[in-house]
Amino acid sequence: MLNVVALMGRLVADPELRHTPQGVSVTTFTIAVDRSYAKQGTERQTDFIDIVAWRGTAEFICKYFQKGRMIAVDGSIQTRTYQDKNGNNRKAFEVVVNNANFVGGKNESGGSGYAPSTPDYPRQAPAEPVPAYSAGSPDDFSVIDDSEDLPF
Repeated sequence: MLNVVALMGRLVADPELRHTPQGVSVTTFTIAVDRSYAKQGTERQTDFIDIVAWRGTAEFICKYFQKGRMIAVDGSIQTRTYQDKNGNNRKAFEVVVNNANFVGGKNESGGSGYAPSTPDYPRQAPAEPVPAYSAGSPDDFSVIDDSEDLPF
């Protein structure tokens, strides 16, 4: 059996770090994920997916991600049942995160990217232009007779 999920979307609110009674870090948040297609003449639909992260992953997400920030997560789908305020049985679907990753650059909404922001950061010198090579002709190659004195 296989239960693998990979998603990339934007956080709809700031994630908040909580702790279980045993002291385990946990965060729940929702990401907005655009569908990969749209019917002609309509706008692309967006799905809002509930995400749960535990321990160090939860702490990482709460420290570095804010509302509007793009995030990529991989994990698995988990279901749970509960009763709502009216006593009706409900089922919740969530993605339990194994890994979370930055997506986009420093200028992304709410971002803290990898590139330094100081103007005195040394820029890389332009690379030498790559020489152009022609396709050549068959006369540029010589035939090698490898039938003589081969060791195998």
